[in-house]
Amino acid sequence: MAIIKSVRGYTPVIGENTFLADNATVIGDATIGRDCSIWFSAVVRGDVNTITIGDRVNIQDGAVIHTLYQRSVTEIGNDVSIGHNANIHGAKIEDKCLIGMGATVLDHAVVGTGSIVAANALVLSGTKIEPGSIYAGIPAKRVKGVTPEQVKDIIERTARDYVMYASWYKEKEDDK
Repeated sequence: MAIIKSVRGYTPVIGENTFLADNATVIGDATIGRDCSIWFSAVVRGDVNTITIGDRVNIQDGAVIHTLYQRSVTEIGNDVSIGHNANIHGAKIEDKCLIGMGATVLDHAVVGTGSIVAANALVLSGTKIEPGSIYAGIPAKRVKGVTPEQVKDIIERTARDYVMYASWYKEKEDDK
């Protein structure tokens, strides 16, 4: 069963039809929307500041979502995929974005709507990623724009697929 822990008077709020893997951890001042999934060994740690996650967001295995005490909050929009072992720390991820496996997005960075942060990229503090951009590298730089096909075939499909994957686990729970 997932670890859901209150701290400093804050109890996580978890939206309807949201899947929490058995060893996912959600702590403190964290609000998670509808139809989301928090996967194995992922941590949403709202102990030092606020974390707000929209609808149809997937936080994949080993990802960490955190903030800075009294200095930054984390906001994740709708239809966002956070790849395996990614770190989001005090940043804003707007709607319909994909954060690649192992990527790190640091405090006060903003990832604009419809953008992709490539696997293992490092988005430095305060970086503003233009909507519809692909950023890659260390530090992350703009590589090119995201095509409408990529929004549909990569970003939207991944978010939709993870809602389906989560449903497979719910079916097993309902069979018990």
